Amino acid sequence: MFILGCGRAFLYAHPERPLTEDEHQRYNNALAQRASGIPAQYITGHQEFWGLDLIVSPAVLIPRPETEHVVETVLALAKPFATPRIVDVGTGSGAIALALAKELPDAEIHAVDVSEAALEVARANAARHQLDSRIIFHQGDLLAGFDGNSFDFVVSNPPYVGESEEDEVQLEVRKFEPRGAVFAGPTGLEVIERLVPQAEHGLRHGGWLVMEMSGTIAGGVRELLGGWRDVKVIKDLQGIDRVAAARKAYDSTLRDRLEID
Repeated sequence: MFILGCGRAFLYAHPERPLTEDEHQRYNNALAQRASGIPAQYITGHQEFWGLDLIVSPAVLIPRPETEHVVETVLALAKPFATPRIVDVGTGSGAIALALAKELPDAEIHAVDVSEAALEVARANAARHQLDSRIIFHQGDLLAGFDGNSFDFVVSNPPYVGESEEDEVQLEVRKFEPRGAVFAGPTGLEVIERLVPQAEHGLRHGGWLVMEMSGTIAGGVRELLGGWRDVKVIKDLQGIDRVAAARKAYDSTLRDRLEID
């Protein structure tokens, strides 16, 4: 399909169609790339996520089905919010931000990434799906530069693999996907340790932090969220702890004022 630029139905309906010499060459080149370990998504330049055909390149992590649990969690929690203000931290290809923009037409959505190359991919995906007017892109490190009490949702698929787990990660992921989007540091908690307090500062009172994680660090994430309310852990289809969600607690000053009122 990729080499011929056709759909699956055309491919099945025309099995007798001969390949041209150029098509043969491009097909063999693609096979050689795949045999060397390059992910198919980087060869074709595309990956499906939440029903959206996304452009991907080696500048971004390849969106995976597990991350759709993040989107599902936000959509469920966002029902009471008429016009939620959301920030996708470490947007990469823009997968989460685009899915939320598609499903929440009244939301104000921001997307931030430290990588300008990743943001170029995310902007291209937003334009392809005519969602570029719905998402405001920022270059920055996590939530640095954002005002406090700004968002109803801080959403993220941060790096969460520990360097000690490197041998357990698929070779093609270790070798070809952006290392900074996969590995957080020695334990896997390093980025989340920075994100949690920044999210607490950036969220409005009662706002939600929703982030992807792995079962390996689930215990550590629960500890980091010890001061938050309504902490939830959502498992993926394999029964692995995959998403953590927690609500910012009201600070004591506001709570006292509400009780006096």
